Amino acid sequence: GSAGAASEAAAKFDLSLDLSERGGRITGILTYATSLFDRGTVERWVSYLRRVLQEMAADDDRPLERLSLIPADERSRVLEAWNRTEAAYPAESCIHQIFQAQVERTPDAEAVAFEGERLTYAELNARANRLAHHLRSLGVGPDARVAVCVERSAELVVALLAVMKSGGAYVPLDPGHPAERLEYMLADSAPVAVLTQKHLRDRIENTGVPVLELDADRPEWAEQPATDPAIAELTPAHLAYVIYTSGSTGRPKGVAVPHRGVVNLLRSMRETVGMEASDRLLAVTTYAFDISVLEIFLPLLHGAGTIMLPRERAADPAALAEAIRAYAPTVMQATPATWRMLVSAEWEGAPEMRALCGGEALPADLASAVRSRVGGLWNVYGPTETTIWSTTEPVRGGSAGTLGAQVPIGRPVANTRVYVLDAAGEPVPVGVAGELYIGGDGVVRGYLGRPEQTAERFVADPFGGDVGARLYRTGDLARWRPDGTMEFLGRTDFQVKVRGFRIELGEIEARLAEHVDVREAIVLAREDVPGDVRLVAYWTPASPASAGPAVSEALRAHLSTVLPEYMVPAAYVPLETLPLTPNGKIDRKALPAPDGQAYASREYEAPLGEAEEALAEIWSDVLKVERVSRWAHFFEQGGHSLLAVRVISRVRQVLGLEVA
Repeated sequence: GSAGAASEAAAKFDLSLDLSERGGRITGILTYATSLFDRGTVERWVSYLRRVLQEMAADDDRPLERLSLIPADERSRVLEAWNRTEAAYPAESCIHQIFQAQVERTPDAEAVAFEGERLTYAELNARANRLAHHLRSLGVGPDARVAVCVERSAELVVALLAVMKSGGAYVPLDPGHPAERLEYMLADSAPVAVLTQKHLRDRIENTGVPVLELDADRPEWAEQPATDPAIAELTPAHLAYVIYTSGSTGRPKGVAVPHRGVVNLLRSMRETVGMEASDRLLAVTTYAFDISVLEIFLPLLHGAGTIMLPRERAADPAALAEAIRAYAPTVMQATPATWRMLVSAEWEGAPEMRALCGGEALPADLASAVRSRVGGLWNVYGPTETTIWSTTEPVRGGSAGTLGAQVPIGRPVANTRVYVLDAAGEPVPVGVAGELYIGGDGVVRGYLGRPEQTAERFVADPFGGDVGARLYRTGDLARWRPDGTMEFLGRTDFQVKVRGFRIELGEIEARLAEHVDVREAIVLAREDVPGDVRLVAYWTPASPASAGPAVSEALRAHLSTVLPEYMVPAAYVPLETLPLTPNGKIDRKALPAPDGQAYASREYEAPLGEAEEALAEIWSDVLKVERVSRWAHFFEQGGHSLLAVRVISRVRQVLGLEVA
């Protein structure tokens, strides 16, 4: 058999296979349109077909799903050659121990900056040590959890380091999350103590454990020694932190992350992106999101400086652009949503800054826009369960705009293996979609207190060779490219990413179904306007009396009390019944796009005066709604924090006003 190229005009079909018998043999020719297929791809397909036919002829009793498409050399390439990532790193050290060694080398160097506050390595170490000694006296030790509910500040870095130095694992509790969610995470993680601040004290109630206010006038630990605590039994296999991610059962689950994987990732990223004593990293991500671990500790383990930006400045494109100009960071990491926010606000760029983009797929147009404004750009990918990032891809200046719809997620980081497997757990050929599995030193211990879910997602590694090695089933669809890089293709389930946050749609559906007026509920992430992904809830009423706009408003209010803002749907579409496929499953593709009535509505009243009319026009344009009442509520109309930032930017441009 052979592959024959044809122009689109000459080829009758996009792809055609002609077989004929000649001299007692079957010969064939595969004709393809060159505008659609590369010769190398078609030649691989011919080899796969030939191999399958050979295997079928050799053993006609073998089940179809056990036939292997991949020849031995390609199997070796996808399993071994493209996973040769072995590299030395301090595998016997914990995160804080490497930091302590750095303190010895550069005690007077600036470690952390927050607004007007500056802490040197020696000052940061001493403050963290005093608190760590006190935590030890409260019973904190290896694998014990300490909850941290603190605003972004220098004090936050002190708290995280202190927990690790005491031997414990920190559990981040974002103060912006609803009280019920914080209560659940506190109960589920069973911390030995809680660290917070005075103004957040009412967010932490009925814990049954000591609650320490970091900004207390006379902290109990002020007289504790400033020396590094010695904990002989602590190893890098013990936990560094437990971060809660959205759970499909309706409750978040805690991902238990040991020190060793973090140390490996930070050393790998130093080699990839660079991190020296002269570097400064601008930290903009909530510490409840695991990528913040890189922002805080990559600089601190290498003598560089971490610049903590307050939450409100990180969410405002003008303030963020000004911070980049004023602080002149050499490294910054953010989600695509944040980079697009900057680009949309006509950010002039920072040619000396190296940029990381991760948390969700990176569109090629955004990659090109960011790459042209910075000194270097890397697309990074990885689930929390394999420690922050698992693959990286440098975005090159000339190629960013010519790639497909998305930038590839690249190659595995150090001491990490990635496999694209079929339903039988066998590697798929280059260019074929399969589920992405990740192995190596970044694979975490599992889900805190959830052995069944851990066993379901963390499986034995049949390819690694190490006894006890495991793979994490990501649930992501991916495929190998011929050059050994990888493309992300989407999800195999109903998990989505919205503005960088990982969301299990099942969790929102479960909380909706709790409401007395709801019989059934489905939630989708829709992108009806390019670049604007919104959550939409579809629900059927429990009774005829449960229908109507007032119930939709009640559903939004209900979810706002139990879920973070980024998980609350923008629109609520009531349906008599949910559409079904012929085999009786819910037909998500048949669910309608939300109309104006799906958003919470109040009695319409026209805007009064020039200012209100200008604001209404801005809202209408940003929210993509026809008209805006003077009594309209921004978030009820489908707004969210990033759209609010866009409104503020437009108000500055149109009205010349600053919005506090």
